[in-house]
Amino acid sequence: MKRLQELAWWYWLVTLLLLTGALAGWPLGFIPVIGFTVLQNLHFLVREGSVKAFPVQVRIGYLAWMVAGLWGPLGFLHWIQFAGTLAAILVDYCPMARMVSLMPWNRRLPLTPGLVMKTFLSKPVSGSILDTVT
Repeated sequence: MKRLQELAWWYWLVTLLLLTGALAGWPLGFIPVIGFTVLQNLHFLVREGSVKAFPVQVRIGYLAWMVAGLWGPLGFLHWIQFAGTLAAILVDYCPMARMVSLMPWNRRLPLTPGLVMKTFLSKPVSGSILDTVT
Protein backbone atom coordinates (compact mmCIF):
# COMPACT_ATOMS: atom_id res chain seq x y z
CA MET A 1 0.00 0.00 0.00
CA LYS A 2 1.68 3.12 -1.25
CA ARG A 3 -0.77 5.27 0.74
CA LEU A 4 0.79 4.14 4.03
CA GLN A 5 3.99 5.92 3.01
CA GLU A 6 2.25 9.25 2.44
CA LEU A 7 2.13 11.79 5.26
CA ALA A 8 -1.22 13.11 4.01
CA TRP A 9 -2.82 9.68 4.51
CA TRP A 10 -1.55 9.57 8.11
CA TYR A 11 -2.89 13.08 8.72
CA TRP A 12 -6.33 11.96 7.55
CA LEU A 13 -6.16 8.81 9.66
CA VAL A 14 -5.38 10.79 12.83
CA THR A 15 -8.11 13.28 11.91
CA LEU A 16 -10.57 10.42 11.50
CA LEU A 17 -9.64 8.97 14.90
CA LEU A 18 -10.04 12.36 16.59
CA LEU A 19 -13.33 12.98 14.79
CA THR A 20 -14.55 9.55 15.89
CA GLY A 21 -13.73 10.46 19.46
CA ALA A 22 -15.57 13.76 19.19
CA LEU A 23 -18.64 12.06 17.72
CA ALA A 24 -18.49 9.42 20.46
CA GLY A 25 -18.72 12.16 23.09
CA TRP A 26 -15.16 12.51 24.37
CA PRO A 27 -15.06 15.24 27.02
CA LEU A 28 -12.95 17.67 24.93
CA GLY A 29 -15.27 17.16 21.98
CA PHE A 30 -14.14 18.79 18.77
CA ILE A 31 -11.24 20.81 20.22
CA PRO A 32 -8.57 18.17 19.42
CA VAL A 33 -9.83 17.47 15.91
CA ILE A 34 -10.11 21.17 15.08
CA GLY A 35 -6.65 21.81 16.52
CA PHE A 36 -5.15 18.95 14.53
CA THR A 37 -6.91 20.13 11.37
CA VAL A 38 -5.47 23.63 11.87
CA LEU A 39 -2.02 22.06 12.29
CA GLN A 40 -2.52 20.06 9.10
CA ASN A 41 -3.60 23.24 7.29
CA LEU A 42 -0.50 25.09 8.45
CA HIS A 43 1.81 22.24 7.45
CA PHE A 44 0.37 22.07 3.94
CA LEU A 45 0.38 25.85 3.60
CA VAL A 46 4.10 25.93 4.43
CA ARG A 47 4.80 22.91 2.22
CA GLU A 48 2.82 24.17 -0.78
CA GLY A 49 3.61 27.86 -0.30
CA SER A 50 0.16 29.22 -1.18
CA VAL A 51 -3.48 29.04 -0.17
CA LYS A 52 -4.17 28.57 -3.90
CA ALA A 53 -2.55 25.14 -3.80
CA PHE A 54 -5.21 22.47 -4.12
CA PRO A 55 -4.17 20.42 -1.04
CA VAL A 56 -4.39 23.59 1.06
CA GLN A 57 -7.82 24.45 -0.34
CA VAL A 58 -9.10 20.97 0.52
CA ARG A 59 -7.93 21.30 4.11
CA ILE A 60 -9.39 24.80 4.45
CA GLY A 61 -12.72 23.46 3.15
CA TYR A 62 -12.53 20.56 5.60
CA LEU A 63 -11.89 22.93 8.51
CA ALA A 64 -14.71 25.26 7.43
CA TRP A 65 -17.11 22.29 7.19
CA MET A 66 -16.08 21.17 10.68
CA VAL A 67 -16.56 24.62 12.20
CA ALA A 68 -19.94 24.99 10.49
CA GLY A 69 -21.02 21.69 12.08
CA LEU A 70 -20.42 23.12 15.55
CA TRP A 71 -23.62 25.14 15.18
CA GLY A 72 -26.38 22.91 16.56
CA PRO A 73 -28.67 22.70 13.51
CA LEU A 74 -25.68 21.76 11.32
CA GLY A 75 -24.29 19.09 13.62
CA PHE A 76 -25.17 16.42 11.04
CA LEU A 77 -22.31 17.81 8.90
CA HIS A 78 -19.84 16.06 11.20
CA TRP A 79 -21.37 12.68 10.36
CA ILE A 80 -21.07 13.45 6.65
CA GLN A 81 -17.48 14.51 7.32
CA PHE A 82 -16.86 11.25 9.16
CA ALA A 83 -18.14 9.24 6.18
CA GLY A 84 -16.07 11.30 3.73
CA THR A 85 -12.89 11.00 5.78
CA LEU A 86 -13.44 7.25 6.14
CA ALA A 87 -13.84 6.97 2.35
CA ALA A 88 -10.63 8.94 1.84
CA ILE A 89 -8.75 6.61 4.20
CA LEU A 90 -10.15 3.35 2.87
CA VAL A 91 -10.51 3.87 -0.87
CA ASP A 92 -8.87 7.22 -1.74
CA TYR A 93 -12.23 8.84 -2.51
CA CYS A 94 -12.21 12.36 -1.05
CA PRO A 95 -15.59 14.12 -1.32
CA MET A 96 -14.11 17.41 -0.08
CA ALA A 97 -11.50 17.39 -2.86
CA ARG A 98 -14.28 16.80 -5.35
CA MET A 99 -16.33 19.70 -3.95
CA VAL A 100 -13.32 22.01 -3.98
CA SER A 101 -12.50 20.99 -7.56
CA LEU A 102 -15.86 22.45 -8.61
CA MET A 103 -15.06 25.92 -7.30
CA PRO A 104 -14.84 28.47 -10.13
CA TRP A 105 -11.11 29.10 -9.66
CA ASN A 106 -10.32 25.37 -9.93
CA ARG A 107 -12.23 24.32 -13.02
CA ARG A 108 -11.80 25.00 -16.69
CA LEU A 109 -15.24 23.75 -17.70
CA PRO A 110 -18.59 25.41 -17.03
CA LEU A 111 -20.47 24.12 -14.00
CA THR A 112 -23.17 21.82 -15.30
CA PRO A 113 -25.16 18.98 -13.78
CA GLY A 114 -23.09 16.62 -15.96
CA LEU A 115 -19.82 17.92 -14.58
CA VAL A 116 -21.11 17.61 -11.02
CA MET A 117 -22.22 14.03 -11.68
CA LYS A 118 -18.93 13.12 -13.36
CA THR A 119 -16.98 14.70 -10.49
CA PHE A 120 -18.79 12.84 -7.72
CA LEU A 121 -19.44 9.55 -9.50
CA SER A 122 -16.03 8.94 -11.01
CA LYS A 123 -13.93 6.24 -9.41
CA PRO A 124 -11.28 7.11 -6.83
CA VAL A 125 -8.05 8.42 -8.32
CA SER A 126 -4.48 8.53 -7.20
CA GLY A 127 -3.19 12.06 -7.32
CA SER A 128 -5.45 15.07 -7.76
CA ILE A 129 -9.08 14.92 -8.85
CA LEU A 130 -8.34 18.22 -10.62
CA ASP A 131 -6.36 16.32 -13.23
CA THR A 132 -9.23 13.95 -13.89
CA VAL A 133 -12.57 15.71 -14.25
CA THR A 134 -12.33 19.50 -14.38
